[in-house]
Amino acid sequence: MDLQVEKIDKISGSIKAPASKSYSHRAFIAAALAEGQSILRDPLYSEDTLATLEACEQLGALFQRYPDKCIVQGTAGYIRTPENIIDVKNSGTSVRVLSSVAAIAPRANYTIFTGDESLRKRPMQDLMDALKNLGVEIHSSQSNGTPPIIVKGGFDGGETDIKGNVSSQFISSILMASPYSKRPVTLNVKGTFVSKPYVNMTLDVMSKFGIEFEYDTTNIPEYSSYYIEPQTYECVDYTIEGDYSSASYILAAAAMIPSNITIKNLYKESMQGDKIIVDIIQKMGAKVEIDEGEVHIESDGNLKSFDINLENAPDLLPTVAVLMAQAEGTSKITGVEHARFKETDRVHNCAIELKNVGVDVEELRDGLIIKGNPTGGHVDSHMDHRMVMAFYVLGLKIGHITIKDAACYDISFPNFLEVMNKITE
Repeated sequence: MDLQVEKIDKISGSIKAPASKSYSHRAFIAAALAEGQSILRDPLYSEDTLATLEACEQLGALFQRYPDKCIVQGTAGYIRTPENIIDVKNSGTSVRVLSSVAAIAPRANYTIFTGDESLRKRPMQDLMDALKNLGVEIHSSQSNGTPPIIVKGGFDGGETDIKGNVSSQFISSILMASPYSKRPVTLNVKGTFVSKPYVNMTLDVMSKFGIEFEYDTTNIPEYSSYYIEPQTYECVDYTIEGDYSSASYILAAAAMIPSNITIKNLYKESMQGDKIIVDIIQKMGAKVEIDEGEVHIESDGNLKSFDINLENAPDLLPTVAVLMAQAEGTSKITGVEHARFKETDRVHNCAIELKNVGVDVEELRDGLIIKGNPTGGHVDSHMDHRMVMAFYVLGLKIGHITIKDAACYDISFPNFLEVMNKITE
């Protein structure tokens, strides 16, 4: 569907942030690997997280879904091989993390993962190379390092290296499967470690489910190591916190439009890297107060330019880009070269679509230089949920924006329009 967005005058009210997509992915997988029955409270049921949930069901876990909770009967690591190919649609987290998980199945069995056209372009070679050093037989069916991915059961363990500047999902993938390896696993992360908060979130979930690990940062520059011994995930009663990534659109709208709004279920001590969005809007001119479990914002809608390195929060690129697009002055985003390997090349596509709405943009290898004053126009979503929601917010500020193929926001924020309508009434 195409979505036409018109200008609004103010934002107000109180709203609950949607549950974290990243934490929901990880909690579904940990509960599926656990021994016994877990209760996951406030899960996110979006297209992406449901891809993970349904894949875990095919691997042997049992899920009972309710609006406010999900009851999971885990496998205790006894993964079965599904009869059919597992289709994870557009979810890169699903295919990457579950490729390692599938390797703990019995050695004679094979699991095949595929997805939509976009997912079948997502690079996997670095993960496959690292897994092979741990005794895993894994390869791309097209021999090009992208899905479909074929995984043979058998996770021996041992020591392996992986580059830290490609995808944190590769690191999370190996870490989540490692407790069920036959021998201890040592994972060495070499080079610049991008998106490290996402790995910290993975370890946070693993520890909540009873997994112990060791983390070592040596005196060697750009080198860190994780060590995990064979053990079993434990069942838990676990509450999933609100998502700063999804809330970033509400926060951005509240910053760029006259507002007085409270967003609940966001925690100051969260490990989510995307909580930096609060600092960003504050430095650009919004007034922000953070209490226990909620964020309150007041703004007159006038923001100033700002330079930011988003190395540890690449999913914020579209949101921050539209914030800068209507700020006074020239702003710069750096550190997001790895955002070129998301659902789309977000660096390039943000540049294209900002130009389409009248913004002066210079595309860098690892970011954007943005000079404001958007005028409106037509935006192609590139079937990227974050592009849709970011440019919707810009449309609320300036009006006259039409977004092509906008329905894909359902991937991470199914009730996005309902929430935005509530605070803009």
